[in-house]
Amino acid sequence: MTEQSSTPNAAGAESNDPSFRIQRIYLKDLSLEQPNAPEIFLVIAEPQVQVEVDVAVKRMSDELFEVALSSTITARVEGKVLFLVEGNQAGIFEFNNIPAEQVDPMLGITCPTILYPYLRSNMADVISRAGFQPIHLNEINFHGMYEHRLMQAQQAAGGNAGDSADESKIILPN
Repeated sequence: MTEQSSTPNAAGAESNDPSFRIQRIYLKDLSLEQPNAPEIFLVIAEPQVQVEVDVAVKRMSDELFEVALSSTITARVEGKVLFLVEGNQAGIFEFNNIPAEQVDPMLGITCPTILYPYLRSNMADVISRAGFQPIHLNEINFHGMYEHRLMQAQQAAGGNAGDSADESKIILPN
């Protein structure tokens, strides 16, 4: 009975049904710099923290894509760098029989949303291991980030960004 029920599942896996799979999630790069240590540790002041986050997509084959979520956290005290942490969390995602118009939003919204908790954890961990209070990155609206990038790309291409924004059926909260 087990063989019979697993055979249709195996046949279904080869069908034309759309599927999305996470092949692997991995830490691609992580670095910590403390260029002004140890003197900077004697300065008693509240650090100013700057956070940058970016998404990059690389096609590996027709079905496989690498999505890399990168972040840079820079903390400064009195204009000097206290620490600089750069992290790159990546994943390999498989798309089978998914319409092309749906793949791009998934690469720009769904995949980064899956990767982000791993990046947040790794960044907080390395900052903590360096002897500082961990910095927990705030949640990011990847849908809003994706829509913003689409508008920028359309404006750069000379397209009419207003028309496509009206076509979007998703309304983001302010």
